[in-house]
Amino acid sequence: MTSPIGVVAVTYSPGASLETFLTSLAAATEHPLDVVLADNGSTDGSVEAAGGRPGVRVVETGGNLGYGRAANLGVHDTTAEFVVVANPDIEWEAGSLDQLLAAAHRWPQGAAFGPLIHTPDGAIYPSARALPSLGRGIGHALFGWWWPSNPWTAAYRVETESPRERTAGWLSGSCLLLRRDAFDAVGGFDPGFFMYFEDLDLGERLGRAGWQNVYVPSAVVRHAGGHATSRDAARMATEHHRSAWRYLAARYAGWRWLPVRLALRAGLGMRSVVARRVPRIAAGAEAQRRDG
Repeated sequence: MTSPIGVVAVTYSPGASLETFLTSLAAATEHPLDVVLADNGSTDGSVEAAGGRPGVRVVETGGNLGYGRAANLGVHDTTAEFVVVANPDIEWEAGSLDQLLAAAHRWPQGAAFGPLIHTPDGAIYPSARALPSLGRGIGHALFGWWWPSNPWTAAYRVETESPRERTAGWLSGSCLLLRRDAFDAVGGFDPGFFMYFEDLDLGERLGRAGWQNVYVPSAVVRHAGGHATSRDAARMATEHHRSAWRYLAARYAGWRWLPVRLALRAGLGMRSVVARRVPRIAAGAEAQRRDG
Protein backbone atom coordinates (compact mmCIF):
# COMPACT_ATOMS: atom_id res chain seq x y z
CA MET A 1 0.00 0.00 0.00
CA THR A 2 1.23 3.50 -0.81
CA SER A 3 2.53 5.30 2.28
CA PRO A 4 0.50 8.31 3.40
CA ILE A 5 1.89 11.83 3.22
CA GLY A 6 1.48 14.01 6.27
CA VAL A 7 0.23 17.54 5.58
CA VAL A 8 0.32 20.15 8.34
CA ALA A 9 -1.34 23.53 7.85
CA VAL A 10 -1.03 26.15 10.57
CA THR A 11 -4.39 27.92 10.81
CA TYR A 12 -5.58 31.15 12.38
CA SER A 13 -9.07 31.96 11.05
CA PRO A 14 -8.03 31.27 7.44
CA GLY A 15 -11.48 31.80 5.92
CA ALA A 16 -12.38 30.48 2.48
CA SER A 17 -8.73 29.93 1.56
CA LEU A 18 -8.66 26.75 3.65
CA GLU A 19 -11.33 25.16 1.46
CA THR A 20 -9.27 26.00 -1.63
CA PHE A 21 -6.17 24.55 0.03
CA LEU A 22 -7.84 21.23 0.84
CA THR A 23 -9.68 20.88 -2.46
CA SER A 24 -6.60 21.59 -4.56
CA LEU A 25 -4.46 19.36 -2.31
CA ALA A 26 -6.61 16.35 -3.23
CA ALA A 27 -5.56 16.78 -6.87
CA ALA A 28 -1.89 17.41 -6.02
CA THR A 29 -1.01 13.78 -5.27
CA GLU A 30 -2.07 10.20 -5.84
CA HIS A 31 -0.86 9.24 -2.36
CA PRO A 32 -3.17 8.96 0.64
CA LEU A 33 -3.03 12.03 2.87
CA ASP A 34 -2.98 12.51 6.62
CA VAL A 35 -3.98 16.17 7.05
CA VAL A 36 -3.47 17.97 10.35
CA LEU A 37 -4.74 21.49 10.96
CA ALA A 38 -2.61 22.93 13.76
CA ASP A 39 -5.01 25.61 14.89
CA ASN A 40 -3.81 28.69 16.73
CA GLY A 41 -7.25 29.77 17.93
CA SER A 42 -9.45 30.26 14.86
CA THR A 43 -12.83 31.89 15.47
CA ASP A 44 -14.31 32.12 11.96
CA GLY A 45 -15.69 28.56 11.76
CA SER A 46 -13.55 27.58 8.76
CA VAL A 47 -11.31 25.17 10.67
CA GLU A 48 -14.22 23.52 12.46
CA ALA A 49 -15.93 22.95 9.11
CA ALA A 50 -12.75 21.56 7.52
CA GLY A 51 -12.28 19.17 10.44
CA GLY A 52 -15.38 17.34 9.29
CA ARG A 53 -13.75 16.29 6.02
CA PRO A 54 -12.46 12.70 5.72
CA GLY A 55 -8.75 12.43 6.50
CA VAL A 56 -8.60 15.86 8.15
CA ARG A 57 -8.23 16.41 11.88
CA VAL A 58 -7.74 19.49 14.00
CA VAL A 59 -5.04 19.82 16.66
CA GLU A 60 -5.76 22.71 19.01
CA THR A 61 -2.51 24.40 20.00
CA GLY A 62 -4.05 26.19 22.98
CA GLY A 63 -3.53 29.74 21.73
CA ASN A 64 -1.74 31.77 19.10
CA LEU A 65 1.66 30.12 19.44
CA GLY A 66 3.11 31.43 16.21
CA TYR A 67 4.00 29.50 13.08
CA GLY A 68 6.96 27.32 14.05
CA ARG A 69 5.67 26.05 17.39
CA ALA A 70 2.27 25.20 15.90
CA ALA A 71 3.90 23.46 12.92
CA ASN A 72 6.02 21.36 15.30
CA LEU A 73 2.89 20.23 17.15
CA GLY A 74 1.22 19.31 13.88
CA VAL A 75 4.23 17.35 12.62
CA HIS A 76 4.47 15.43 15.89
CA ASP A 77 0.84 14.37 15.45
CA THR A 78 1.61 12.41 12.28
CA THR A 79 3.94 9.46 11.73
CA ALA A 80 4.42 9.93 7.98
CA GLU A 81 7.92 9.61 6.50
CA PHE A 82 7.36 12.81 4.49
CA VAL A 83 5.44 15.75 5.88
CA VAL A 84 4.28 18.93 4.17
CA VAL A 85 4.20 22.10 6.24
CA ALA A 86 2.24 24.81 4.46
CA ASN A 87 0.21 27.96 4.89
CA PRO A 88 -3.53 27.39 4.46
CA ASP A 89 -3.72 30.01 1.70
CA ILE A 90 -1.71 27.85 -0.71
CA GLU A 91 -3.45 26.58 -3.85
CA TRP A 92 -1.85 23.45 -5.31
CA GLU A 93 -1.54 22.74 -9.02
CA ALA A 94 -2.50 19.23 -10.08
CA GLY A 95 0.32 16.76 -9.41
CA SER A 96 2.49 19.32 -7.61
CA LEU A 97 2.95 17.34 -4.41
CA ASP A 98 3.88 14.23 -6.38
CA GLN A 99 6.53 16.32 -8.14
CA LEU A 100 8.01 17.21 -4.75
CA LEU A 101 7.96 13.54 -3.71
CA ALA A 102 9.70 12.51 -6.93
CA ALA A 103 12.43 15.06 -6.22
CA ALA A 104 12.83 13.66 -2.69
CA HIS A 105 13.72 10.28 -4.25
CA ARG A 106 16.17 11.96 -6.65
CA TRP A 107 17.91 13.77 -3.78
CA PRO A 108 18.50 11.25 -0.97
CA GLN A 109 20.35 13.90 1.07
CA GLY A 110 17.53 16.35 0.59
CA ALA A 111 15.66 17.26 3.76
CA ALA A 112 13.43 20.11 2.59
CA PHE A 113 11.85 20.50 -0.84
CA GLY A 114 10.16 23.68 -2.01
CA PRO A 115 7.95 24.30 -5.06
CA LEU A 116 7.87 27.22 -7.43
CA ILE A 117 5.50 29.71 -5.82
CA HIS A 118 3.38 32.13 -7.81
CA THR A 119 2.04 35.31 -6.23
CA PRO A 120 -1.63 36.22 -6.91
CA ASP A 121 -0.59 38.42 -9.84
CA GLY A 122 1.41 35.61 -11.46
CA ALA A 123 4.93 36.69 -10.51
CA ILE A 124 7.40 34.06 -9.33
CA TYR A 125 8.05 34.50 -5.63
CA PRO A 126 11.79 34.15 -4.79
CA SER A 127 11.29 31.22 -2.45
CA ALA A 128 14.70 29.52 -2.79
CA ARG A 129 17.33 31.87 -1.42
CA ALA A 130 20.96 32.07 -0.44
CA LEU A 131 21.84 32.33 3.21
CA PRO A 132 22.15 36.02 4.07
CA SER A 133 25.69 37.31 4.44
CA LEU A 134 26.15 40.47 6.48
CA GLY A 135 26.59 42.60 3.37
CA ARG A 136 23.70 41.07 1.43
CA GLY A 137 21.44 41.28 4.46
CA ILE A 138 22.14 44.95 5.12
CA GLY A 139 21.81 45.87 1.45
CA HIS A 140 18.52 43.95 1.15
CA ALA A 141 17.10 45.60 4.29
CA LEU A 142 18.08 49.11 3.22
CA PHE A 143 17.25 49.01 -0.47
CA GLY A 144 14.86 46.09 -1.08
CA TRP A 145 11.64 47.94 -0.24
CA TRP A 146 12.20 50.79 -2.72
CA TRP A 147 14.74 49.33 -5.20
CA PRO A 148 13.81 45.66 -5.52
CA SER A 149 16.29 44.98 -8.32
CA ASN A 150 19.29 46.16 -6.30
CA PRO A 151 22.30 43.80 -6.48
CA TRP A 152 22.19 42.77 -2.80
CA THR A 153 18.55 41.71 -2.94
CA ALA A 154 19.06 40.00 -6.31
CA ALA A 155 22.01 38.00 -4.96
CA TYR A 156 20.20 37.06 -1.75
CA ARG A 157 17.01 36.02 -3.56
CA VAL A 158 18.90 34.40 -6.50
CA GLU A 159 16.84 36.28 -9.07
CA THR A 160 19.29 36.41 -11.96
CA GLU A 161 18.63 32.91 -13.32
CA SER A 162 15.65 31.01 -14.67
CA PRO A 163 14.02 28.53 -12.29
CA ARG A 164 15.76 25.14 -12.24
CA GLU A 165 15.99 22.26 -9.82
CA ARG A 166 18.88 23.03 -7.49
CA THR A 167 19.98 23.28 -3.89
CA ALA A 168 19.42 26.49 -1.97
CA GLY A 169 20.55 27.98 1.31
CA TRP A 170 16.96 27.94 2.54
CA LEU A 171 13.38 27.65 1.27
CA SER A 172 10.21 29.56 2.04
CA GLY A 173 8.27 27.97 4.87
CA SER A 174 4.97 28.82 3.19
CA CYS A 175 5.13 25.41 1.47
CA LEU A 176 7.72 22.75 2.28
CA LEU A 177 7.96 18.99 1.92
CA LEU A 178 10.13 17.71 4.77
CA ARG A 179 11.92 14.41 5.24
CA ARG A 180 10.68 13.56 8.71
CA ASP A 181 13.85 12.00 10.11
CA ALA A 182 15.92 15.03 9.08
CA PHE A 183 13.37 17.44 10.52
CA ASP A 184 13.33 15.56 13.82
CA ALA A 185 17.12 15.26 13.91
CA VAL A 186 17.58 19.04 13.99
CA GLY A 187 14.74 19.61 16.44
CA GLY A 188 12.18 20.99 13.99
CA PHE A 189 11.43 24.70 13.86
CA ASP A 190 12.96 26.84 16.59
CA PRO A 191 9.96 27.72 18.79
CA GLY A 192 11.64 30.96 19.78
CA PHE A 193 10.58 32.52 16.47
CA PHE A 194 6.94 33.59 16.72
CA MET A 195 6.68 34.53 13.04
CA TYR A 196 9.29 35.01 10.29
CA PHE A 197 12.85 33.63 10.01
CA GLU A 198 11.89 30.20 11.33
CA ASP A 199 12.24 28.83 7.79
CA LEU A 200 15.61 30.52 7.25
CA ASP A 201 16.83 29.19 10.58
CA LEU A 202 15.60 25.67 9.77
CA GLY A 203 17.23 25.67 6.34
CA GLU A 204 20.55 26.79 7.79
CA ARG A 205 20.48 24.16 10.55
CA LEU A 206 19.62 21.42 8.06
CA GLY A 207 22.57 22.49 5.92
CA ARG A 208 24.94 22.49 8.88
CA ALA A 209 23.77 18.96 9.71
CA GLY A 210 24.73 17.77 6.22
CA TRP A 211 21.28 17.85 4.61
CA GLN A 212 20.19 19.72 1.49
CA ASN A 213 17.41 22.22 0.79
CA VAL A 214 16.15 21.55 -2.75
CA TYR A 215 14.16 23.88 -4.98
CA VAL A 216 11.76 21.95 -7.27
CA PRO A 217 10.19 24.34 -9.82
CA SER A 218 8.40 21.49 -11.61
CA ALA A 219 6.06 21.58 -8.60
CA VAL A 220 3.93 24.73 -8.76
CA VAL A 221 1.65 26.34 -6.18
CA ARG A 222 0.00 29.72 -5.77
CA HIS A 223 0.24 31.64 -2.51
CA ALA A 224 -2.33 34.30 -1.70
CA GLY A 225 -0.27 35.54 1.25
CA GLY A 226 -0.85 37.98 4.06
CA HIS A 227 -4.25 36.77 5.32
CA ALA A 228 -3.18 36.33 8.94
CA THR A 229 -0.46 38.97 9.06
CA SER A 230 -2.54 41.76 7.53
CA ARG A 231 -4.91 41.77 10.52
CA ASP A 232 -2.28 43.43 12.69
CA ALA A 233 0.33 44.76 10.29
CA ALA A 234 2.09 46.91 12.88
CA ARG A 235 2.57 43.98 15.24
CA MET A 236 3.79 41.78 12.40
CA ALA A 237 6.36 44.43 11.43
CA THR A 238 7.59 44.35 15.01
CA GLU A 239 7.71 40.54 15.01
CA HIS A 240 9.62 40.52 11.73
CA HIS A 241 12.38 42.70 13.15
CA ARG A 242 12.38 40.84 16.47
CA SER A 243 12.90 37.57 14.61
CA ALA A 244 15.63 39.15 12.47
CA TRP A 245 17.43 40.18 15.65
CA ARG A 246 17.07 36.70 17.18
CA TYR A 247 18.55 35.11 14.07
CA LEU A 248 21.42 37.59 13.72
CA ALA A 249 22.29 37.66 17.41
CA ALA A 250 22.73 33.88 17.38
CA ARG A 251 24.75 33.94 14.17
CA TYR A 252 27.10 36.71 15.37
CA ALA A 253 27.49 35.55 18.95
CA GLY A 254 30.56 36.09 21.14
CA TRP A 255 32.48 39.11 22.34
CA ARG A 256 34.33 39.60 19.03
CA TRP A 257 31.04 40.35 17.31
CA LEU A 258 29.73 42.70 19.99
CA PRO A 259 30.22 45.90 17.89
CA VAL A 260 28.43 44.26 14.98
CA ARG A 261 25.55 43.15 17.21
CA LEU A 262 25.18 46.63 18.67
CA ALA A 263 25.08 48.16 15.19
CA LEU A 264 22.58 45.57 13.98
CA ARG A 265 20.37 46.05 17.04
CA ALA A 266 20.30 49.81 16.55
CA GLY A 267 19.62 49.51 12.82
CA LEU A 268 16.85 46.95 13.24
CA GLY A 269 15.28 49.02 16.00
CA MET A 270 15.13 52.12 13.81
CA ARG A 271 13.85 50.18 10.81
CA SER A 272 11.16 48.54 12.95
CA VAL A 273 9.87 51.90 14.14
CA VAL A 274 9.69 53.22 10.59
CA ALA A 275 8.17 50.01 9.20
CA ARG A 276 5.28 50.18 11.68
CA ARG A 277 4.40 53.55 10.18
CA VAL A 278 5.24 52.92 6.53
CA PRO A 279 3.57 49.71 5.25
CA ARG A 280 5.67 49.75 2.07
CA ILE A 281 8.82 49.16 4.11
CA ALA A 282 7.22 46.35 6.10
CA ALA A 283 6.08 44.67 2.86
CA GLY A 284 9.66 44.43 1.62
CA ALA A 285 10.86 43.90 -1.93
CA GLU A 286 8.31 42.96 -4.56
CA ALA A 287 8.63 39.71 -6.46
CA GLN A 288 10.19 40.29 -9.87
CA ARG A 289 8.62 38.80 -12.98
CA ARG A 290 10.76 36.17 -14.67
CA ASP A 291 10.24 33.71 -17.45
CA GLY A 292 9.52 30.22 -16.22
